[in-house]
Amino acid sequence: MTAGEPEIERIDCPDCFALPGRDNTRILVAKRGGGVREWWHTPDCPELTIMQITGEEGRKRILEQNAWAEGVFPAAHERLNRASAAMPADSPARPFVDALGELVQAQVDAGGGFVVLHQWAEILERHFPPELPDPGHVAE
Repeated sequence: MTAGEPEIERIDCPDCFALPGRDNTRILVAKRGGGVREWWHTPDCPELTIMQITGEEGRKRILEQNAWAEGVFPAAHERLNRASAAMPADSPARPFVDALGELVQAQVDAGGGFVVLHQWAEILERHFPPELPDPGHVAE
C-alpha cells in the first residue's frame, strides 16, 4: 500500500472461501471513516448470488421511488407555495414555512441531486439567525 491508498480489510466469504483470482469476483465496499472492505467470491458462490439479487432489487426499488417522486413532486411543491403565500406574515410558524420553502426550492434547483450542507446552513442561518447578545444584559 502506498501513501494515499485506502487501507483494505479482506473478509473471507463464509460460503466459498475464495481467494483473489482471475476467475473470481472481487467486491469492494467503502467503510465509514475510511478504508475499504474486500470480498472475493467464486462464480457459483451463493453469497455472491444473494448480493447480486439484493442489489438488483434495491436498484429497481430506487427507480420506482424516483419515478413516483418525479410525478408527485411538482404538485406538492405548488401546494407548499400556495399554503406559504396564504400564511399571515406575523404567524409564529412563518420562519419555519419560509425555511422549508427555500429548502425545497434549493432541492428543485439541484435538479433532484443533493442540497449540500453549506446551503442548508445558509438557509437556516437566514431564517433562524443566532441570537445576538443583549448589550443591556450583564453576564454573571
